[in-house]
Parts: sequence; structure tokens; C-alpha cells
Amino acid sequence: MTSPEGQQLAAGSSGSPRRVAVVTLGCARNEVDSEELAGRLAGDGYELVADAEDADAVLVNTCGFIESAKKDSVDAILAATDSGAEVIAVGCMAERYGSELAGALPEATVLGFDDYGAIGDRLDDVLAGRPLVPHTPTDRRTLLPISPAQRTAAVQAPDAPAIPGHDWLRRKRLASGPSAALKIASGCDRRCAFCAIPAFRGSFVSRPATEVLGEAQWLASQGVTEIVLVSENSTSYGKDVGDLRSLEKLLPALAAVEGIVRVRVAYLQPAELRPGLLEVIAGTPGVAPYFDLSFQHSSPTLLRRMRRFGGTEDFLGIIERARSLAPGAGFRTNVILGFPGETEDDVAELERFLTEGRLDAVGVFGYSDEDGTEALGLPGKLDQEEIDARVRRITDLVEELTAQRAEERIGSTVEVLLTDDLSGVTEPGTWGGHAAHQDPDADGTTTVSGVPAGAVAGQVVTAEVVDTEGVDLVARALPAPSGLPAPIAVAAGV
Repeated sequence: MTSPEGQQLAAGSSGSPRRVAVVTLGCARNEVDSEELAGRLAGDGYELVADAEDADAVLVNTCGFIESAKKDSVDAILAATDSGAEVIAVGCMAERYGSELAGALPEATVLGFDDYGAIGDRLDDVLAGRPLVPHTPTDRRTLLPISPAQRTAAVQAPDAPAIPGHDWLRRKRLASGPSAALKIASGCDRRCAFCAIPAFRGSFVSRPATEVLGEAQWLASQGVTEIVLVSENSTSYGKDVGDLRSLEKLLPALAAVEGIVRVRVAYLQPAELRPGLLEVIAGTPGVAPYFDLSFQHSSPTLLRRMRRFGGTEDFLGIIERARSLAPGAGFRTNVILGFPGETEDDVAELERFLTEGRLDAVGVFGYSDEDGTEALGLPGKLDQEEIDARVRRITDLVEELTAQRAEERIGSTVEVLLTDDLSGVTEPGTWGGHAAHQDPDADGTTTVSGVPAGAVAGQVVTAEVVDTEGVDLVARALPAPSGLPAPIAVAAGV
């Protein structure tokens, strides 16, 4: 809570609120963190503005996952300094590098996760010219005890390490669309050889189901009709408190929240995808039959070097089982090319998996060394030129395969959540949106014609797919069956 002196600072010398712009880099988890920070700042008397040029301070929520993301974060910080406002860097890169980042970018003030609870005070300090000492990065896996009982007590303690994105009571939406991310956990207990996330995000900590349900109800009150559950590893939800079926129990309860018409789960770990969880995702009304599975590769040999499990046959089995329960289920994944020791046979195995798996969306990334990871010291490093060539090769294949998968959906029926009224730029009754197999941010879109007058963003309509444009679908709305209620419609801002 900002002090009286801080509240005067936040109001400015003229009595008008100090203005702050929030810039978010990276994933949906960071978007949730930004909305928590925005809510805290608004509660401390700051006025949120969209443009850095109109702000007294710019809060840049950085990403520190891979080299390209770090570069984007640095570019965003430097761009913010051009506005003339004070620049404050937070987020994963700021947490991961702390004083090192502050030394490299003296133009910005660098804050860590543990500053989030007093973010208003920290901005007061910056705007008043009071110097702040950047934190020294610490392996956050050591900050929270492992025992569920101890962890619960630690998380509730006033001086416990901050867990970003876990305070929905302070959350303020920065977007206006009908879809919103909802964080169900933070951190990760896995030890993939290429990933540094556990070191700066910490050990896996689930949020209580009552909190998650409360936030879903709050999002519904803000006009949200689709919630996307996010975390570093959603399949681990509840494992840290001794209940491996927590997500299976939570999903039907979330789907029953008034005003929510679709629940989507992101960031599933294939090695932890239990048969029961697969069945709940594939068969629960109101839950999208959508599987965002972090395969990363499919060569069993290479996956073991990555400290991961499974392989082509295991992954194809998961897909086959899901499609047997929900033939229209959606699948997305990310794959890494050029991991140390990757051979031509490994790449060919990945090509076989992608060809037989018929996924809807695939992110393709080239390996890069990351500080503090096991892979940094592995032999068999590939030249950057070879990594880039393999990325291009798989990207070209993926573009062809995902377009083919979209074409396979022609003639099928899809449930489309409407997001954008396109009547002003095309024929009346045309809307943009996304089907159940399409993530709202990453997996293509569906354009629907023939939508009845009076439709609103957030409504779900049934449509027939009539054409495709790459991974995007073109569909025609179908009339509601006689005697059935019209689709749920929730106007944004209600």
C-alpha cells in the first residue's frame, strides 16, 4: 500500500494522477502479471495510459526465455527511453539478470519479482529521484520450501517471496477482448536441459481452486467469456499439494461459471498427461478439446539428452487417443532444432512425427545457449548456420502440414467464439473469431459469414467450414436448431 507521501507523489504536484504505461513482452503468463501490476498501480493512485509518450513512467514487463526474447526486451526498454518518461524494467529478464541488466542499461531502473507487492512505492521512488539498488539474482527454487504444508505457510507469510500473477484482487484488465488468461500456478519442478525458467520463476506452486474460481467469476463480470488457463506446466496443477487430480476437478467447475462459455488449457506436459485428464479435456462440455502439448522434439534419443521423456510413438498415441474421444480436437506444440548432439536421423524422426501427427499449429525455434542450464556445457554444439538451416527446413514443412490440416476441416462444424465485427470492411454479418481448436493468440482465426444481427463479441456461434486461407478457416454460420436457446452472448464490459 502506498504511503501518504507516496500518494501525494502519485497525484503529482498539480494534483493530477501520475501516468504510467505498461508494455508487456513474452507469453500469456506475463500478460497476467502485467494486469496484476496495473491493478496495484491503479489502486495506488496512478493513471494507466496506453501510450508511452503520454506517461510519466513506463513499466516494461520483460521476457527472458530465449536469446531472441531477451533482445526484444532490451529493444523495448530502449524504445521506452525515447519517450522521455522514467523507465522501469520488471519481469523475467529483470528477475533473471538484476544488477547485471541495470549495469548494461543505466537508462532504466530494474526491479525484481519481490518488488511487485510494493510496485506503487517503487515507482514513487523512481519519480522522486530516490536511487534503488537492483537485486542480485537468486535461484528461486531455493526460496520456497518443498513440503506442501510448509509451502502453504510460506506463501501466506508477509515476507514470503512474491509469486507474480497470483493476486487477482489487484488485477486490472489491459485488454478488452472476450478471451483472457488465468494463471493457475507458477514455477516449474522439471529440469529440462535447455530451460532456465525454474531458476528465475521458482518451484511449482499451485493456486487454490477457490482463488482460481473467484478470478474466473471476476473475469466473467468484466465481459470475458473464454478463459485460457496458463502456467509453466498446467499438468502439474495440484501435484505440489498432493492432489494429482486437481485439474480434472477444476475444469468442470470453471466451465460451470456463469458467463464463461469456453475454458481452454495451455502448457500441457506430455509426460504428465494422465488418461483421466485427457478424457476431461476431450469430453467436458464447455472445455475446449484443445491440447497445447510441449513436445519440443520427437526423437527419443535427443529427448533423453534434453532430460525429457517420450518419443514419436508415444506422442502419436496421445494424439490418437484424444482424437478417438474428440475427432475435431486441436493440437499445438513447439519444437527445438539444433539442440547439442542433434543428428540428421533425429531431424528425420521429427519430420515423421509432424507428418503423421497432423497438428494444427507448431512453433519452430532454434536452440540457443542459456545461462545456468545443463545444455550450456553439453558437447556436440551445432554451427548457427546449420541450426538456421534446420529451422527453415522444419518451418517450411510445418507451414505445408498445418495448411493441409486446416483443409481437412472443410465441411466440418465448428464452434466459433466471435471477437471482431467485420461488417464495416466486408459484407454485413461477417465476424472474425476462433474455433475451439484455435488459441485466441497463436493458432489462426476463423472468419464467419451469415452471423445474425445483434451478435456481440464473446458469443459462440455454430458454423460450417467452407474454405481455408493457410491455417485460417472461412466458415458460414448455421441456424440454431429449432427449440434450442440462442447462443450465450455477453457484451464486453458487463
